[in-house]
Amino acid sequence: MIEAKKLTKYYGKSRGIIDIDLEIKKGEIFGFIGPNGAGKSTTIRLLLSLIRPTNGSAIIDDMDCFNESKKIKQILGYVPSEVNYYDGMRVMDLFDYSSKFYRKNCSARINILSERLGLDTAKKINALSYGNKKKVAIIQALIHEPKVLIFDEPTSGLDPLVQSEFFKILEEEKAKGTTILFSSHVLSEVQKVCDRIAIIKDGQILKIEQIESLRQNQFRQIEIYFKEKAEQSLYQDMPIKNLSEIGNALTFLYTGDIHKLLTKLAEDKGIENISIEEPSLEDIFMHYYTERGNVK
Repeated sequence: MIEAKKLTKYYGKSRGIIDIDLEIKKGEIFGFIGPNGAGKSTTIRLLLSLIRPTNGSAIIDDMDCFNESKKIKQILGYVPSEVNYYDGMRVMDLFDYSSKFYRKNCSARINILSERLGLDTAKKINALSYGNKKKVAIIQALIHEPKVLIFDEPTSGLDPLVQSEFFKILEEEKAKGTTILFSSHVLSEVQKVCDRIAIIKDGQILKIEQIESLRQNQFRQIEIYFKEKAEQSLYQDMPIKNLSEIGNALTFLYTGDIHKLLTKLAEDKGIENISIEEPSLEDIFMHYYTERGNVK
């Protein structure tokens, strides 16, 4: 449903993205993750034909993104990372205005989605919080029941209850056969709903992986605090990356079976405290750098 080949964008001499290859299947929720400035938004803007590529091609539903953009927009819903609207317009007026672009009555869909996400459609845009403006963007993207949805950091500003309802809506859309590209810098978000993910940094895709494979090989950031000097040798035979010693503490990225780690920790009588957390994306990227060699 979405395909990019060697998609490249330079802004003058500055790097945007380089040789991006993507194939996203119909009915798939595809996660696109990376830190800020990695190239996620540039890729999305190219798919939407908001900017032109330096090189490469992109297709959505067998239509060329740069020559058939008008047709593509009829079947597509988009939520940008930052949303801006006419401040003096009421929310419902905005939805009615948007509906006219698709030449269909979206009233029932608007009412259902507004109720589910807790949005007051009688309010004016300038009276809304940032989170409520993001709800407007999500509903606006969904009202015409598009075949393709592209979300760029859609959950920023949403409280946890609304996020949970949003993820339920995504699952329902997937069940209907909608194809979803979900861009985020929060790994735990994409793990909840995505079938596959692409990890991007510095404008290049490092890895595309099934989410189940990522779950089975969970990464954990470990910090072990010792009563006395840390003993690195006790842990060097384990599947760890980025081992460092700071004072009486060891920190490392653990990539193996958590039960084996807990057994090893139970044997070490010199431990004073332990911290086990989800690692940052940077830590996971460093794992892939080590796996693939030096990635620029």
